[in-house]
Amino acid sequence: MIEPPPKYKQDDSTISLLVELQVNGILKNIQDDYLYWDKIKYISKDNTPEDVWNAVKLHRRINSNTIKFGRYEFKFMITDYMQRALHLFDMQIGGTLGSNIEIAETDKTKFIISSIIEEAISSSQMEGANTTRKKAKEMLQQEQRPKSKSEQMIMNNFITMKHIVEHNDEEITLEKILYIHKLISNKTLDDSKDEGQFRKNDDIFVVNYIDSEIVHTPPLKEELVELVHDLCNFFNNESENFIHPIIKGCIIHFMVGWIHPFSDGNGRTARAIFYWYMLKNGYWLTEYLSISRIIKDTKNQYEKSYLYSEIDGNDLSYFITYHIKTMEKAYDALKVYISRKQKEVFQAAKFMKIAFVNERMAQILKIVNDDSDRILNIKEIEKRFSISNFTARSDLKTLVSLGFLEIIQVNKKKQVFIKSKDFDQILKKQKV
Repeated sequence: MIEPPPKYKQDDSTISLLVELQVNGILKNIQDDYLYWDKIKYISKDNTPEDVWNAVKLHRRINSNTIKFGRYEFKFMITDYMQRALHLFDMQIGGTLGSNIEIAETDKTKFIISSIIEEAISSSQMEGANTTRKKAKEMLQQEQRPKSKSEQMIMNNFITMKHIVEHNDEEITLEKILYIHKLISNKTLDDSKDEGQFRKNDDIFVVNYIDSEIVHTPPLKEELVELVHDLCNFFNNESENFIHPIIKGCIIHFMVGWIHPFSDGNGRTARAIFYWYMLKNGYWLTEYLSISRIIKDTKNQYEKSYLYSEIDGNDLSYFITYHIKTMEKAYDALKVYISRKQKEVFQAAKFMKIAFVNERMAQILKIVNDDSDRILNIKEIEKRFSISNFTARSDLKTLVSLGFLEIIQVNKKKQVFIKSKDFDQILKKQKV
């Protein structure tokens, strides 16, 4: 569905037009956004679209770096936009949490769990999981057993992200990639034998489901082991020519999707391995970013960045540019999220005026005050506040004794806690 660009053809006017585009600032705008032919052909009224394209391609060829995976060659160019963004990421995503976005030390675990949950939900929804965000969060927070394929996909993503966070300092291997896929695909594939296994045939295509057009034909199955080994070497070792770690992370993300080593779950695996690489290389704030949520909201651009890269001679800069813009949006969203959560903590402080109510209980009261239908259990409180089962149980039982919560006995062992019918009346008497 994407128009292929004209074949590059340099003539006597190409260099002079390249200089002209540089002088008037047009070239910089084109390269910073890394525009494809479908946009570039409308740029100039004084020159033919083909001439402008040739000038842009000449500049890209001169400034390109080349890397190889198996028998395939890929190119990418570092633009001014990328340089600026990478500098900011080095300071923000690789800096200290307290100095960058002011998360209190006591809130770190809570924010990490929340971010992993958000990433698990969004990454799975991109691949067809259709449960609501609220229902998915309740399932993960309360450790409920998945009741559908969609819920299983989200649970798998959550487990995988937790695994990566625990092992992020390790090098990657072919076996570990297979294990990541096994975690991600557990009980969600048509054939369970495909879990944690490379695809066994070449009948795998990336298809545009609107018109059934094949938009990507992955490499042959015989090439998978060599390609994945090359990818592991790229992940674990310094390149001969220095490549910024974030650029390498973007390339790793692209390559897993391009190689398409599995019958299903390639996108989720690619995003998981990207997180692994970023955390391993010191960009630990990535743990707090929900990049998949931004990708899900811009899925059309995500898919086009893959297609542009492949159609235009495996030029990875289309995908890298998109990915970096996504990371910027994810970081901005994180700052907004933390600001909102800090405001909630401040608002919860008013509940601490109540006798026998500690800071955790105050936040629990705010939760049920804001959401009257909320059902809480002990495991959720354990995870949310990173406390023991005894402490979680004690907090909830205290709120029951104070009249704010009621207990519902689900079975002989399991209890849940809901907002009491007298909650508002008791709160009024406390003058909160």
